[in-house]
Amino acid sequence: MISMVQNVAVDCADAYGLARFWSEVTGAPLDPDDAPGARETQVLLPGGPVLYFNEVPEPKTVKNRIHLCLRPSSTRDAEIERLLALGATLTGDHRNADGTGWAVLSDPEGNEFCVLRSDSDRAGHPARG
Repeated sequence: MISMVQNVAVDCADAYGLARFWSEVTGAPLDPDDAPGARETQVLLPGGPVLYFNEVPEPKTVKNRIHLCLRPSSTRDAEIERLLALGATLTGDHRNADGTGWAVLSDPEGNEFCVLRSDSDRAGHPARG
């Protein structure tokens, strides 16, 4: 017997607002039943687990122990700029002069995530990240 990953849950203060941010990031739709003010919302990732957002009363206080790593279809740097325009914050820059590396961003509620190199970025330098 095995278990399948149903969703990745994110505790937050504004479930609908944070789900809208992640819907824009991923290009995946919100659950059609979700609406402003909903305490639980979902982003329906194609072929993968659901991103599930659940409102909780306590604020985020420490670094995430689990986070998402994104591999963009555009270049890494273009995706970082797009995400910053959507409301993300650059919290750690691990990009190297040779084009390798990644960046750590935070969503509007402070949850960290990474932006890795795209396939086209990796074609020029196949090292990890």
